[in-house]
Amino acid sequence: MNLCLISSMAQQNLLQTGLAGGEVTLNCPENTREYWKSKASNSLPLLRVRKLNLSDAGIYTCQYGSHKVQTSLHVFKLTISSDGHFLQNEVPELILMQNSSSPLPDLSITLFNSNNNRVRPELKNEMRQKYIMNLKNLEATDNGTWVCQVHSDSPPINQKIFFALKVLGFQNPDSERKYATVDSTVILSWHLNFQKIKWKEDFTGQLIWKQQESANTLQLFDFKVTAQGELHETKKSSNFLFEIPERKPESTIQVKLPKVHFNHSGQYQCQLAYQGRYTQSKIELVVMKVSSDPAGPLSRGANMTLTCQVSGQLPPNAYLRWERVNGTKMDIKNSKQHEVKLEVNISAAGLWSCHLIEDNDRKISFHYHVEEAPVWINYVIIGTSVGGGILVFVLACLCIISSIKWKRRRQRARRMAQGRQYLLENKTCQMGKDCFQERQAGWLSREKLNLSLFGETVQLHFSIFSSYSC
Repeated sequence: MNLCLISSMAQQNLLQTGLAGGEVTLNCPENTREYWKSKASNSLPLLRVRKLNLSDAGIYTCQYGSHKVQTSLHVFKLTISSDGHFLQNEVPELILMQNSSSPLPDLSITLFNSNNNRVRPELKNEMRQKYIMNLKNLEATDNGTWVCQVHSDSPPINQKIFFALKVLGFQNPDSERKYATVDSTVILSWHLNFQKIKWKEDFTGQLIWKQQESANTLQLFDFKVTAQGELHETKKSSNFLFEIPERKPESTIQVKLPKVHFNHSGQYQCQLAYQGRYTQSKIELVVMKVSSDPAGPLSRGANMTLTCQVSGQLPPNAYLRWERVNGTKMDIKNSKQHEVKLEVNISAAGLWSCHLIEDNDRKISFHYHVEEAPVWINYVIIGTSVGGGILVFVLACLCIISSIKWKRRRQRARRMAQGRQYLLENKTCQMGKDCFQERQAGWLSREKLNLSLFGETVQLHFSIFSSYSC
């Protein structure tokens, strides 16, 4: 309550402020009969005004003898949207109204949050009768008692208005990143503040997963919190390998991946719903895997390719690194910016490690042990390689020889066919003496002819009868 006194010879003028919904006590000088008269009403013996309204503002008069005391009552009313109950990331609206019998002053308004830090609201309306202010997006840490400090130079007013904000939400950041390796165990946790702020209302929520920002969502489970603070969870997905831990910290939502797969990476969003409003907190799971080509022990003198890969995109200040434990600087290789896969060719066995480094901090490491093949395996591999080479050479030679023989047989058969065709086309007898002798002889019994065709001798046995004409 603020009290201002202006003295005069026969009259005292007082200024008193009050808050709507509260009460105010109007005092007369001591040892006087306390009769109060308001300009708006009859003379009444009043001491207190309870449950103030804006309409109660005005001038109240206390008269005794030749003296008169006038008190000007200035009433403020602060209204908060959603009755002061908010979800994380919501924007409250504050409305400050004032009423007085005298001209309304131009007010200066300052806000202090629950941590006594000054907050600059966004003023949407600066009419002297009504001030509308918007706060920034609320966080769970904004829960508590705030102060609205109202100041005026003329008339002199310095009024503090206390009001409470209850902010239901996560103690986690809005978005965070967690790293895991393939086949490891991961527990994702969301810490709520409903018991800390004594939230006496029912609200619901769900946990959903999606592998990429634009991918379809999969609901893992939903939950309900009663007004008594009891948490009930119901599993929804049976195709996704996860568990809901029974024992966990108070006011905590958890999901456990007992054996992480590479495709378990993605965004896990925990959503709260209250009176048709929503808020959420997201954990992005990044999974790392390592493979080798060829798989198995590394033979002496041989090379192997190690591949380290992470799911999803890395922030600009993160990169991958391969290095050999107890190795040299030559055994270190870093990825380029935005690369999610890094390969390294090695010729030395031992323990190799792939690190994901962000802001010079190792977020996760995958240790891969490359074994050296025993000596007898090296001999077996060398013998197998040599024997395999000899076998391939022998098979190639056999194929060439078979091909040459097959080609010669085809050529010989073609020449035989050409020889037969030549003989059939030349069955007429020779002219002159040879023809006359053939006609006299009548026929020649089975003559063996040697014909030279295309550089080869072809022997044909045939019978020529005398009926052949010259």
